[in-house]
Amino acid sequence: MEIHRLRKTEGGASGWFSGQVYLEVLVPARPEGESLFLVRFAPRGRTAWHTHPQGQVLYVAEGVGLAQSRGARAQLLLPGDMVVFAPGEEHWHGALPDRFMAHLALQKADGEGKTAYWGEEVAEEAYLEAAREALEATPLL
Repeated sequence: MEIHRLRKTEGGASGWFSGQVYLEVLVPARPEGESLFLVRFAPRGRTAWHTHPQGQVLYVAEGVGLAQSRGARAQLLLPGDMVVFAPGEEHWHGALPDRFMAHLALQKADGEGKTAYWGEEVAEEAYLEAAREALEATPLL
C-alpha cells in the first residue's frame, strides 16, 4: 500500500477562474498522462471558457452547478452527475449563484504536456442568464 498526501489547496488562477475557486491536485499532470483535480466552487465561482486537447471528465461530488458548451444551453449539474467533454469542446463550468459545488476533474495532457487551453472569462451577465435558463429547464425542489 502507498499513501500519498495531498498538496496544499490553491486558489484558482485569475483569468482562468472567476469568483472563489479552490483546487487540490490529486494526481499531478505528466507529459501525455492523466491529471486529477478536486475543484471547489463557492457561489458564483466558475471557470473561464476553455478546451481540453484530450477531453475531460467531471464527476460532481457535492452541491449544484452548471456546465455549458459553446453554442448550447447551460445544463444543471447535481451530485453524482458525470460530464464528458470531447477533445477540443469549448466549455465552462462552475457553481450556481447561490450554491456551492465540488467536482473531480480528470483530463489527459497532449504531446506538449498541456491539459487545457484557456479563453475569455464568462461575463457576469451571461453567467446569470445561463443559470436562470438552466434552472427553468430543470428546477430544484
